[in-house]
Amino acid sequence: RPDQVKVVAVSKTKPVSLLREVYDAGHRCFGENYVQEIVEKAPQLPEDIEWHFIGHLQSNKVKTLINGVPNLAMVETVDDEKIANHLDRAVGNLGRKPLKVLVQVNTSGEETKSGVEPSGCLELAKHVIENCRNLEFSGLMTIGNIDYTSTPENFKIEMGSTIVRIGSTIFGAREYP
Repeated sequence: RPDQVKVVAVSKTKPVSLLREVYDAGHRCFGENYVQEIVEKAPQLPEDIEWHFIGHLQSNKVKTLINGVPNLAMVETVDDEKIANHLDRAVGNLGRKPLKVLVQVNTSGEETKSGVEPSGCLELAKHVIENCRNLEFSGLMTIGNIDYTSTPENFKIEMGSTIVRIGSTIFGAREYP
């Protein structure tokens, strides 16, 4: 249902001033790919922003992410039990409410993409639900074929997406150093 779709404004590589403009226009949900970038941006922006971490998460960066972003609302990229366990422990150590997580599933079959194989997604979801009391399993994040990552948002919604990431349409094309 389109009225239940959350838009995550993906702001990777964009300056805080641009995020502030989007915030001032009324948007409250932002996503970042890199731990260092979200940890640097979050304290400079209002606390009512709902931050989503959307990049590949390494276990050695979990504490930095959890400690550095008090208003982190979701991690969309849990792809193995080790990461789930690290997140669970870090959230528990801070005494926070459970953190929403999505299990990332590589449905494209591309070896260069992160995510659990489709055959292992139920087992990982079950692990989060049964063993990670500081995490709230909130669904799946699937990685489709490259041809579908830039498809129009209405197509993604028609296919059942309830969280849609939009970057360049909101912020303009990415600038590479």
